[in-house]
Amino acid sequence: MKPVYIVEAVRTPQAKSGTIIKDIQAPYLGAYLVRHIMDGTSIEDDAVDEVIFGNTGTPAKYPNIGRVIALEAGLHKKTSGYSVHRNCASGLEAASQGFLKVASGRSEIVVAGGVESMSNMPLIYGKQMTELFAKLMKAKTTGDKLKVLSSFKPAYLSPIVAIEQGLTDPFCGLNMGQTAELLARELGITREQQDEYANESHHKAIKAIEEGRFADEIVPLIYGAKLDKLLMNDHGPRKESSVEGLAKMKPYFDRKSGTVTVGNSCPITDGGSAILFCSEEAVKKYNLEPMARVVDYHFHGLEPERMGMGPLLAMDGVFRRTGLTLEQMDLVEINEAFAAQIIAVKKAFTDQKVADKFGVDKLWGEIPDEKLNVNGGAIALGHPVGSTGSRLVVTLAHELKKRKAGYGIASLCIGGGQGGAMIIENLQK
Repeated sequence: MKPVYIVEAVRTPQAKSGTIIKDIQAPYLGAYLVRHIMDGTSIEDDAVDEVIFGNTGTPAKYPNIGRVIALEAGLHKKTSGYSVHRNCASGLEAASQGFLKVASGRSEIVVAGGVESMSNMPLIYGKQMTELFAKLMKAKTTGDKLKVLSSFKPAYLSPIVAIEQGLTDPFCGLNMGQTAELLARELGITREQQDEYANESHHKAIKAIEEGRFADEIVPLIYGAKLDKLLMNDHGPRKESSVEGLAKMKPYFDRKSGTVTVGNSCPITDGGSAILFCSEEAVKKYNLEPMARVVDYHFHGLEPERMGMGPLLAMDGVFRRTGLTLEQMDLVEINEAFAAQIIAVKKAFTDQKVADKFGVDKLWGEIPDEKLNVNGGAIALGHPVGSTGSRLVVTLAHELKKRKAGYGIASLCIGGGQGGAMIIENLQK
């Protein structure tokens, strides 16, 4: 396997679904990032071998978002592009495939990432209304059409919410919040612990924004009906967040005895991210200065109803593959789908009884708070599902560079019962 370098890594500002950037379709959350990357290098537009993007709520109008992004960004028509879907880790799947393409020697230059406009996930007509429309299209005479219309009932207009269905596991029947409730009950994670963790995430993110720590990774986004507004920072972290305020929120997924609320969960979000992967030959040819080297990655499955423990298995897997340890990681980025889920993962790294439940026979040790999600996580920043996997790598690469640190790991749980993780090494020490 050849060495694979991260030359550039960028992302959009992220915003809660239905708010500031709700009118921007998913491909356009990626195309301008790709163009920004290209404009910052000497790489010709026809030199990119592949564009790979993760996305979960694929719009009917843009069935292959990866290809649309490549063309919209102005890359040459000969550059192939495709889209991948691995639920919450779609962006990490894209990054992993980019890594493999270059490492195997099949490609020299790949742009990979993820995009998601959760604002634009549709409401869908149910089966009865769909069948009525189909009959109406087939009806030839006015009389036939009126006969079909006479069978209409107001109940037919009851919509199917695409985003709600997408966040519900088809095997165990639980939505993602309910899987977090399950972990909280089984592992004795309290409401207070979850609210304290969520509050800390917001304050870390606010501090990072105020200190400009995201400035190098965020490419400002033009938005608005007249394209006269500029979004510079993430629209989600709450400066006024407090444990007392979070404690007032009612459980959302188990209203009688639950502990998981919208306040200690990640919000539904829009956003995108992109990474430029290059071979050693491409780095030399175009006189590039790599940020980092991809060490390796790992995906692992587990029962869907406990999908939140995915990072435990994925991180265990990639440590075993590489021979590296948690102690050697200077920074750890784990997606904060739910505070309960993050706390559960942390617990499993030091509690053999918990680790044993998931078939992990080695305790890798405590994940120090000073290394974990140092600039806040998805509870504050948001979780645009198709993008988050690559967004974690973007954020990790920049923070390693700022600290002149060595290794970092990015990981996340995946709806459907999986986990993913990737280790990178900073090269700008």
